[in-house]
Amino acid sequence: MQAQWWKVQTSGIDTNLRGVSVAEMPDAKGVPGPVIWASGSNGVILRSVDEGETWKRLQVTVGDALDLRGIVAFNEKMAYLMSSGEGEKSRIYKTTDGGETWRLQYTDKRKEFFLDAIACHTETRCFALSDPIDGKFLLLSTSDGEHWNPLPSANMAAALPGEGVFAASNSGLVVSGEEIFFGTGGPAARVFHSPDLGHTWTVAETPIASGKPSAGIFSLAIDDNDRIMAVGGDYKEPGRPYRAAAYSVDGGKTWQLVARQPGGYRSAVAHIDDGRWVAAGPNGEDFSSDSGVHWKH
Repeated sequence: MQAQWWKVQTSGIDTNLRGVSVAEMPDAKGVPGPVIWASGSNGVILRSVDEGETWKRLQVTVGDALDLRGIVAFNEKMAYLMSSGEGEKSRIYKTTDGGETWRLQYTDKRKEFFLDAIACHTETRCFALSDPIDGKFLLLSTSDGEHWNPLPSANMAAALPGEGVFAASNSGLVVSGEEIFFGTGGPAARVFHSPDLGHTWTVAETPIASGKPSAGIFSLAIDDNDRIMAVGGDYKEPGRPYRAAAYSVDGGKTWQLVARQPGGYRSAVAHIDDGRWVAAGPNGEDFSSDSGVHWKH
């Protein structure tokens, strides 16, 4: 990745930022420009309307102690927000006034309830994923942007003992058209796939590093040709470039390791355009210009 692509931005907040979402808003002349939302620990929510030059801190009522690990924005006014933690510490909020006020839309008192990621198909059709409850992953859905309900899990394979989803960068769950994918870790690094917005499911093994509670898939992304990229590894060994990236060209049925691995554990991956991809982790970023087959640290 060329160094000039990156510019360090100062938020003024001492916290761990976990979620970021970029949407569009019109300027004074009606020309679309980026609005950036970010969220993190200690209830921190930030928003920038000048490409990151300045940031405004927003507040969630009774949310200062929340770990806000996921945010999905659609414009300068509307965004969904997800917190992670056991039971009622996992919540879904929504704002329609630029973050001035947030409405609590969903939570669950069961201690096994732990939200890992939130993703949207449209402004009103969204999904949120929890770690397993009663042996299966729990996927929540809203079709009106207001009310959330668990989807039936009868057609979903059971989770393995100790298997979970990492609430790392809010990119372990991906929605693309009618398809939903999510990646797991722990005893195995698997990808669950639904072709019909969560009604039926298949699951596939991947060669991403696993076998430890700290290892597995941390992020998924899809390009315009339906190539799926998975990155992860072991977050306790951030500098070890071992089985940290794999890809699928058949809709997630089969997976193969990339020819040249990223420079270590990676918690986020994104498709830029054409065959260009970028991945990031604690020890830096990696760039691929050949559809993720070879990565340069």
